Amino acid sequence: MNMLEISKISKIYEGKVSCQALKLIDFIVPKGQFVGVMGPSGSGKTTLLNVVSTIDHPTTGAVVINGKEPHQLPSEQLAVFRRRELGFVFQDFNLLHTLTLRENIFLPLALDGVAVRKMNERLNAIAPILGITDILDKRTYEISGGQVQRAAIARAIIHEPVLVLADEPTGNLDIKSSRAVMELLRNINREMGATILTVTHDPTAASYCDRIIFIRDGSIYNEIYRGEQQNDFYGNIMEVLSFMGGDSRDFSTIRN
Repeated sequence: MNMLEISKISKIYEGKVSCQALKLIDFIVPKGQFVGVMGPSGSGKTTLLNVVSTIDHPTTGAVVINGKEPHQLPSEQLAVFRRRELGFVFQDFNLLHTLTLRENIFLPLALDGVAVRKMNERLNAIAPILGITDILDKRTYEISGGQVQRAAIARAIIHEPVLVLADEPTGNLDIKSSRAVMELLRNINREMGATILTVTHDPTAASYCDRIIFIRDGSIYNEIYRGEQQNDFYGNIMEVLSFMGGDSRDFSTIRN
């Protein structure tokens, strides 16, 4: 079964000079696959994620998620679809500092009127996997960035979305925390069967995915699949990036 189908997606931003950010993008993501999207700054990868997440609308083409076309829904139904069917992990975490981690994680369920007992059942199931059981009653300023991102991942998956979308999930983390977060996402993908689409500029983070789609100038440039060895996959990623060119600052191999 395909969880995500992108069919001939184009995105044009109108203005004094129009800009075509995406050009007839086509790809399919089967259920349970962990896919990364890479490309230089301005390549269109963030626009693609925004279109898939329904934050932005395509100029042409179709996005089908779990058999539904969310962009065809009225605004109220679209808001419900986004809240129930999609999970979001952001670079800057997007947690509320005035709430505890537990309260932040419960937000998607609270908005849907889920009973507190059910909320606690779901949290008790995923908190040990994410290693956050002992910090649920702390606030974001009391813990490390890596721990905050773990809580953000919990919030993204607690309502059991059909598709998890991650925008530079390791962008604000050091290399140790980055690897820990990517290992968590891979475990969630493998153990819980979550379908994940992530945008990243970090080849190390990308090497945790099953497949990488490379975008340049709004079009798909290449795609590669992971084999048995992560180190080999990392090498393949670096090779494609070297052929793509672009500013070396667009991609990070070592983060302090």
